Amino acid sequence: MPVAAITPDRVQTLPGLFRARVAATPDAPAYRQFDAAADAWTSLSWAEVAREVARWQAALTQEGLVPGDRVAVMLKNCVEWVIFDQAALGLGLTTVPLYPDDRPVNAAWIIGHAGARLLLMEGRFQNRKLAEILARAPSLTRVVSLLPPESPADWSAQCVSADDWLRRAAGTPVPAPRLAPDMPASIVYTSGTTGRPKGVMLSHANMLWNAWYSSRCVALGADDVFLSFLPLSHMFERIGGYYLPMLAGSEVVFARSINLLAQDLLAVRPTVLISVPRIYERMYARIRDALAKKGRAAQALFGLAAAIGWQRFERDQGRAPWHPRLLAWPLLKKLVADSVRQRLGGRLRCAVWGGAALPPEIARAFTGLGVPLLQGYGLTEAGPVVAVNRPDSNIPESIGKPLPGVEPRIGEHDELLTRSRCVMRGYWDDPAASAAAIDGAGWLHTGDQARVDARGHFHITGRIKDIIVLNNGEKVPPDDMQAAISLDPLFEQALVVG
Repeated sequence: MPVAAITPDRVQTLPGLFRARVAATPDAPAYRQFDAAADAWTSLSWAEVAREVARWQAALTQEGLVPGDRVAVMLKNCVEWVIFDQAALGLGLTTVPLYPDDRPVNAAWIIGHAGARLLLMEGRFQNRKLAEILARAPSLTRVVSLLPPESPADWSAQCVSADDWLRRAAGTPVPAPRLAPDMPASIVYTSGTTGRPKGVMLSHANMLWNAWYSSRCVALGADDVFLSFLPLSHMFERIGGYYLPMLAGSEVVFARSINLLAQDLLAVRPTVLISVPRIYERMYARIRDALAKKGRAAQALFGLAAAIGWQRFERDQGRAPWHPRLLAWPLLKKLVADSVRQRLGGRLRCAVWGGAALPPEIARAFTGLGVPLLQGYGLTEAGPVVAVNRPDSNIPESIGKPLPGVEPRIGEHDELLTRSRCVMRGYWDDPAASAAAIDGAGWLHTGDQARVDARGHFHITGRIKDIIVLNNGEKVPPDDMQAAISLDPLFEQALVVG
């Protein structure tokens, strides 16, 4: 079955997408992760994942859960995250993702606010948080742990290991509820930087169409390998590193940890990477440190390679003429650029980043050295992706052009507004906040200021609430200053206050 056949109109829901993928390529590799006990990478095919989903659905059914009930997941990225999500969605349940390292008080508040009845967690150190979570989240009737407790005292009566839970449910009949595209699929809580987190209600259609629109921007297929390390509890990774590769039939490999990311890049050799600026900032800092030890000649060679590489990139994009300096590129590629690309596995053809702006100096250096960086933009309430650069239309300092099917508009105070099938249904149990975020015409107010250049690319210029007004009346967004300060290796983070 060709990838184009798996369309939102045909599959309707996220479980529909999963079933279509299993039917199309049952024996193809779906997920890979590292088995510490075996000290090896293990792989699962789509058919094997489907069998596991069925087992988990039987266990969820045994809990007496009904469509519309909320279930929470507090795992690091792993195949069990996907299996649990698909099992829950297929029963009409609503998934509430939690950050595995979050404080117990935050996790308990989200569980309680969402009214989640079941929690899946990894175990180990999380067991120490369990008593506080249970005390603060009375809606929980079951806690399932992937790992058994270090001691029975760590658990209460409603806790069970995943192995026991699944074994007890063997043979349980699994219902097949009728699902609709507009049913809630997930409640995703925002970071809460401006107060209590708000639960963003996203339907099957919201996420399915966002993944579909995103898939139209870059050609992906069965030969692609994604390396997943951003938290699946964040919508950027969930769409870009989970539902999108499911549409394309690509394999997803779950990284062991951020600390081992450099080694995993070499072992997995991904073709697609979903990331945040900090990964490239750290890599750039390490390169600069190494060059400083090698001396000025090495620094000059690196700078020349990045500069001529950038000139070549601009020519390939149709924004600059040919120049005799480009004749030096094959040699500079061999001496400098190839070694940088090898650090990322050597096969990378698409590296999408979002979440924040990458300092222009770093973006130009990596782009010039042949790292295929594509900046994107989104927010949870938008499903989440709103815009992204394309390989053939890439302005790294911009957030690119809107996804097909996503309508943008610059509103009052230069605020970026967006409207599409991907925009959330509202905030869970917060009608006032919902009304403030989405106006009567269906426009989502992002709170970000933006402009559009002559090529149709959008640029984020600041955050409305963060603008600093000087005593001469000039309005200054702090982002550029913070980015400039962060280029100095002495500073891990920077915050400009005015």
